[in-house]
Amino acid sequence: MSDGTQTNRTYALGQSAEETARLEKQAQLWNPSTRRLLEESGIGAGMKVLDVGTGAGDVALLAADLVGPSGTVVGVDADPAVLDRARERARATGRPNVSFVTGDLHGVALDDDFDAVVGRAILGHQALPAETLRAVAGHVRPGGIVAFQEIDMSNGLFDAPPSPLHQLQRDWTVRAFGRAGVDLMIGLKLHRVFLDAGLPAPRMHLYAPVGAGPDWAGYDFLARTFRAALQMAQAHGLATADEVAAIDVDTFATRLRDEVVGQRGVITLTPYVGAWVRKP
Repeated sequence: MSDGTQTNRTYALGQSAEETARLEKQAQLWNPSTRRLLEESGIGAGMKVLDVGTGAGDVALLAADLVGPSGTVVGVDADPAVLDRARERARATGRPNVSFVTGDLHGVALDDDFDAVVGRAILGHQALPAETLRAVAGHVRPGGIVAFQEIDMSNGLFDAPPSPLHQLQRDWTVRAFGRAGVDLMIGLKLHRVFLDAGLPAPRMHLYAPVGAGPDWAGYDFLARTFRAALQMAQAHGLATADEVAAIDVDTFATRLRDEVVGQRGVITLTPYVGAWVRKP
């Protein structure tokens, strides 16, 4: 930017094997909706797709299935270690049409003829999300697709009957992520973000996984997210070591499962908003 404003910030949840595992668990729960967004936006066989903030490559691998062997997918992330994991997964699952590049979303050298750019849970981590979107959309040809899926907690999280443990996890997550600069309400802002990035108004939809029963993967995901939130809370002075220890996050997934199953209840995870548009 000409005024020197910082457009990118460090990923708030850090770079670790634990965070990579949390993201892979997240993908297990949200991949069905992400795949639907990519299909609805028009991504299909033979296309060249850019996945920004690819992390361990979950969205890139989804896109690779849709474009098939005649298409290609390039994933970009600033963390070289997590890209090693992404490359390993691409090899292990037999997807030779996927490659990964290390770089900042605002400055990485890429082609400008991609048929689509996609991302999941990326813009909420940006200091200026519209500028980030403008930058990455610049790699898409006219008529190409811009499709993003972002978190939105403006309507809260829901459970029936109410789960005190789920509420505890939610409260700490909102406080800690917010203090770390993550926009937890970016989803419903995507309409304005797309317009501010110089794109047309996007088509949008809302999706949230709902789970129950003893074998649901959501308990473990919530526990992993709770751990990350408590680490951020402690780092930002919102919680003491004693407060964190008292929560006993190591047993949280089991206790949450037992509470929900014991009530014959359900949990709705954080909604994500999907938005897509054709670039003029």
